[in-house]
Amino acid sequence: MKNQPTVLITGAAGALGRAVATAFHDEGWRLALLDLSERALAATYPAEDAGYLLLPADLLDEAATARAVEQAVARFGCMEALCNLAGGFDMGPPVHETTPAQWQKMQDLNVHTLLNSVRAVVPKMLAAGGGRIVNVAAMGGLVGRPYQGAYGASKSAVIRLTEAMAAELREKCINVNCVLPSILDTPANRAAMPDADFGKWVAPADLARVILFLCSEAARAIHGAAIPVVGLS
Repeated sequence: MKNQPTVLITGAAGALGRAVATAFHDEGWRLALLDLSERALAATYPAEDAGYLLLPADLLDEAATARAVEQAVARFGCMEALCNLAGGFDMGPPVHETTPAQWQKMQDLNVHTLLNSVRAVVPKMLAAGGGRIVNVAAMGGLVGRPYQGAYGASKSAVIRLTEAMAAELREKCINVNCVLPSILDTPANRAAMPDADFGKWVAPADLARVILFLCSEAARAIHGAAIPVVGLS
């Protein structure tokens, strides 16, 4: 990769997004930081920095996502890596009580956001001659768990899409892989599970380093991997 490569990070205002942005920034990458909320982006990245660009956009809006990617390319001239962090989790009812709206919410947050981002970014990578894509799936996408049917199915779809894209793009110099975290040590998860042993969870900074590696030249031979990142949980 060239000096000062560019990464587009979706879900950039979240706890993992901040950790991933920090990891890439520390390695000299330029950052295109995309999130739904302009206010959240500004609060997370308040200092002016020529090396990053804030991109408020709704990833469920294909046209808005494409415009954000065009802004990033106009600013930085390239897009060497895409980190699809945007997503969400809901405990659900049993599968037989899952409503169409509950099912669709998980598909929208975890699958459709990814599809819209790759629709916008992959053509840019193909034109440039290559790139790296890292998707965030979850350990919950490997095995069905009670009350997580819709969520688990959506994260399983992320794994299968990663594998399909890797097979489609590997000979075009685009690596596509995904990470499978267990429970991330975030303020939201601590609030939801106050009695848990937080020391066994995965620190966002640790997951960020795995994502950074998958976007590095050292990972050029890795295609279609689904890498568990589980800490001690």
